[in-house]
Amino acid sequence: MIKITINRTESESIQSFEISGHAFFADRGKDIVCAGASAVSVGAINAVHALTGVTPEIEQGDGFLRCIIPENIQNDIFEKVQLLLEGMVISLQTIEEEYGKHIKITFKKWEVE
Repeated sequence: MIKITINRTESESIQSFEISGHAFFADRGKDIVCAGASAVSVGAINAVHALTGVTPEIEQGDGFLRCIIPENIQNDIFEKVQLLLEGMVISLQTIEEEYGKHIKITFKKWEVE
């Protein structure tokens, strides 16, 4: 199962997200759940960088992706980053609605903002 954790601040802003695991929906290379989650998350990171100039901190490996949004971003840029990340969440939730046995999203709040 793909496990996704969206970490939000007290004000509900997305501070980071982590994706780990494999969907096991189909054979490697044919797994539409894995491909969809990968395309949505990597696409969101690429959009954040290309459209806002913000470079998130990224850690990745086999079946693992962590993205942390830097602190101290100008408010107007921060709002754009948040809009792009919220779009990612909606896309991932759409995948979860259809393939819930293979992908699970959890939301957590960070204690410090």
